[in-house]
Amino acid sequence: MAFTLWSLFEASLLFLNAICILNEERFLVKIGWSAKSPNVQGFGEPPGARAQILNLIHSIRTVARIPLILLNILTILFKLILG
Repeated sequence: MAFTLWSLFEASLLFLNAICILNEERFLVKIGWSAKSPNVQGFGEPPGARAQILNLIHSIRTVARIPLILLNILTILFKLILG
């Protein structure tokens, strides 16, 4: 199997799907990465890496939900038509 632009698109689509369906109560809490855990931070201090990753996960869930649905439908139709 060759490394093509289509395979890169499919891999990124699968990765975004995985982020969007990641359940916080079942997975993230077990490793201590809950957004509900208290973030003690002083004024003007930049957020830590964990807070930035959690913020990225929530942002992807918020922004990419509708485009991901459309991209998944188009990808499925493309695979059904062209094999």
